[in-house]
Amino acid sequence: MAHRALLLVDIQNDFCAGGALTVADGDATVEVANQLIKWCRARGEIVIASQDWHPQDHGSFARVQGAEPFTTGMLDGLEQTWWPDHCVQNTQGAELHPLLKQEAISACFQKGENTLIDSYSAFFDNEHRQETQLHAWLQHYHVGQLIIMGLATDYCVKYTVLDALKLGYQVAVIVDGCRGVEMQDGDSIRAFQDMAFAGATLYTLEDWLEVHN
Repeated sequence: MAHRALLLVDIQNDFCAGGALTVADGDATVEVANQLIKWCRARGEIVIASQDWHPQDHGSFARVQGAEPFTTGMLDGLEQTWWPDHCVQNTQGAELHPLLKQEAISACFQKGENTLIDSYSAFFDNEHRQETQLHAWLQHYHVGQLIIMGLATDYCVKYTVLDALKLGYQVAVIVDGCRGVEMQDGDSIRAFQDMAFAGATLYTLEDWLEVHN
């Protein structure tokens, strides 16, 4: 029997209020995550997380490139947005949000460690050159279904969901448990559309709890 896991994507200090790369209303994801964690614990479901984990000289950082944040360029052959320094390894900004019920998280998978390429997805870097330990871990524990939410809708959540679907997982996305960067108006809505078109099922937290009570 395939097990189910809740995957919390990058609910880290730097993406929340006061962080280096604040996502508007990013903190609102924490309460949704905690309610889902409670739901999972009551049913013996697995809870895991991903974590952006960049070296301080990561190539996607605008500072490293001498560029303005949120402009674009090329990084090792791929188009890349230049981001403010964020989620630097072993800094407070890279830590999971302090109000997140972290004691329930069975494993945390780090990404973005290679200075030459960014990694939005929790499964692979942006050109699928390297794989994190996430897929192997899920296979080991016979997980076939994923509930996914977190930060940010239009980047790390989107690409994690798309990779999960390509790897054969059934995916539910909790839409009110996500917030987007919104470099362009409507990016989050388009991201949800892309996820649904690829095969994900979209739920609000209320709908999920009602359907799966």
